[in-house]
Amino acid sequence: MALVTERRSIPALRVQQWLPEWGEIEWKPDEHRAQPPPFFYQFSIPACELRRLSGVYRRRTNRDSAASDLGIQRRHEEERSLEIGRFLRFGYPWSNLSQRQRESAEFSDLRQPGWLPTAIVVNVLTAEQSRDEQTADPEDLITISDGPGSSVVELLLPAGFDSKWKHRRIPPIEVIDGQHRLWAFGAHGTNNTPPDFEVPVVAFHGLALSWQAYLFYTINIKPKKINASLAFDLYPLLRAEEWLEKSEGHRIYQETRAQEIVDMLWSYRDSPWHHRINMLGEPGHTGRQVTQAAWIRSLLASFVKRWDAARHPIGGLFGGRLGADRPVLPWNRSQQAAFLVFFGNELRRAIDNCDEPWTRALRETQQASAPDSPDSKDPAFYGRHNLLNQDQGLRALLQTVNDLCFTRSGALSLVYLHRDIGGFGEMGADIRHYIAHLRKHEPLLNFVQDAATHLATFDWRSSKAPGLSADMQILKSGFRGSGGYTDLRKAVLRHLASTPSTIISDAAGEVIRKLSY
Repeated sequence: MALVTERRSIPALRVQQWLPEWGEIEWKPDEHRAQPPPFFYQFSIPACELRRLSGVYRRRTNRDSAASDLGIQRRHEEERSLEIGRFLRFGYPWSNLSQRQRESAEFSDLRQPGWLPTAIVVNVLTAEQSRDEQTADPEDLITISDGPGSSVVELLLPAGFDSKWKHRRIPPIEVIDGQHRLWAFGAHGTNNTPPDFEVPVVAFHGLALSWQAYLFYTINIKPKKINASLAFDLYPLLRAEEWLEKSEGHRIYQETRAQEIVDMLWSYRDSPWHHRINMLGEPGHTGRQVTQAAWIRSLLASFVKRWDAARHPIGGLFGGRLGADRPVLPWNRSQQAAFLVFFGNELRRAIDNCDEPWTRALRETQQASAPDSPDSKDPAFYGRHNLLNQDQGLRALLQTVNDLCFTRSGALSLVYLHRDIGGFGEMGADIRHYIAHLRKHEPLLNFVQDAATHLATFDWRSSKAPGLSADMQILKSGFRGSGGYTDLRKAVLRHLASTPSTIISDAAGEVIRKLSY
């Protein structure tokens, strides 16, 4: 489509949607939750023109924390847009066929119309809205002639604007939902889309970012499952929403707290998992194989699990009461993250100092295959053939550490550790302060260091680690799949129960008895 050199107008239908009850909502402009207009607009526009005027703000991992990332969208998946482009031309199921099948006349009868009747949801920027600390050029803004009492309005589009141009500051339209549909126009195989091919649009005007996250969540994540790590990564923008917490029940609080902890483990510089968690669940990230979603599920199955005498004889340290006659551990989220960083660093040190056959094998393998690797991290803790960097191993580790500390929480006086330690406000300073306090508590320090020492002697190699014997490969293959979670947990506990340390072996034995392993 040729670039429009003159401003032109398109008609739109103004849709009034507002209930008296909505007026009782507490609006918070400082938290990106300003009161929206009581209406939105519906119109159709040539798809290529909409793409030219639109931009997308995606979630990133190069940020200080999830809460500081104001992007809404998932990463653009080019293959998905290509598939939608094929769907546009020939419909479903032809668009899902292999290239060989599509090129064969045998399947030509499967071609159908590729309708896209679902509206693309966007926000039309106002002069007051800023992105990346910038506002849009006034010449690039869309103006709306919104006459009183009229349901039909005119949108005046900018002339000569193309979002692909680098010198332009901010596109006048930001996509809330429908980026993959919109980016299909111009993708391979759709360059011949007629310039008058239109798409329906629902447009909000000046909608605050938190409400955009709300819309994206209700459209994409609530009705159907998508990338779970992205869903969890949106929690910082959503967790202030009372509708979410109250409609989902108690589990939403557990998931939110687990997400907060994972974000701290990822962002805190001295964490053993600093930038080592795949926060958005994207493929191909060497060194951070475990996704945020896997971390959250593992925390929900361990530290954030609620105690239940009938179903869960061992609860989570952060999940509620420590037993029938025991109190709740009154730690805030920074203290909880500090405990995990504290233990993680002790385990990393123990493995660094460990000279077991399994640690030597992983180190020798890396030295032989990649002697000049820029990543000098110990493969015995960070390697890709290490169960500690896989879903099953991480869950077994977190469950084991939680279970040991839960059963010994009274002897370790964990409930009293929160007293007289205060906080420093800034997340990093808080965590450093809390770790220092944990290390001063001698019973806990000795227990954690002892547990870390003996956990380091367990063979954490995965079934695909080079150099395993046939018997070891078979044994470790049993840790894969859904049943592998329980089997690996049992193996770790039985290993600890056989250690010469009576402190750890007795605690592990008690866990085994309670779990009937």
